[in-house]
Formats: sequence, C-alpha cells, structure tokens
Amino acid sequence: MTAMRNDKRREIQTYAIGLMLALAATGAAFALVHWPSFPARTTLGLVFGLALMQMIVHFQCFLHISLNRSSRDDLLLILFSTLIIIMMVAGTIVIMANLHSRMM
Repeated sequence: MTAMRNDKRREIQTYAIGLMLALAATGAAFALVHWPSFPARTTLGLVFGLALMQMIVHFQCFLHISLNRSSRDDLLLILFSTLIIIMMVAGTIVIMANLHSRMM
C-alpha cells in the first residue's frame, strides 16, 4: 500500500516538474520573441534550443521515455514516427511549391 502511494506521489511529482519546466520554456520563448533584446539569429537559436529542451522535458516527464533499455523501443518508435511525419510534410511543401511555380 505504501509502495503504491510512493509511486503515485513520485508520478504526480514528475508531472508537476514537467509542467513547470514546460511553462518556463514556453514563457521564455514567448518573452524572447515579444521583447527582442538579441539579434534575430541569436533569438532564433535560443528559441530552437528552448524547443529542444521542451521536447526532452515532454519525453522524460509526460511520456516517461528515457534512454534506459526498457523504454528504448518506445523512443525508437517515436523517432521513426517523427521521421515519417517530417518526410510527409516536406514532400507536401515541395509539391505545393512546384505547383505554385508552375501556376505563376
């Protein structure tokens, strides 16, 4: 009984930490864009860095995927799905750009 409570408490704590980190990353990215204090390229790099950090937070805290052997298969599945989605979006953009250039 106590082990179940401890597991549940640890899980809620992980979710709370993930929520705080995700909100902090989102707020920092919004602040960087809304109140520009760096050159555009630096701001873009910082926003991409915050996006990468937020992706890692989501993997660790919400999807419970880490680099352990037990969850490595889930990580490979997510990465492969992401690759397929990127290829589909990139292919669609190329086709739409080609059609746009032929129409104009």
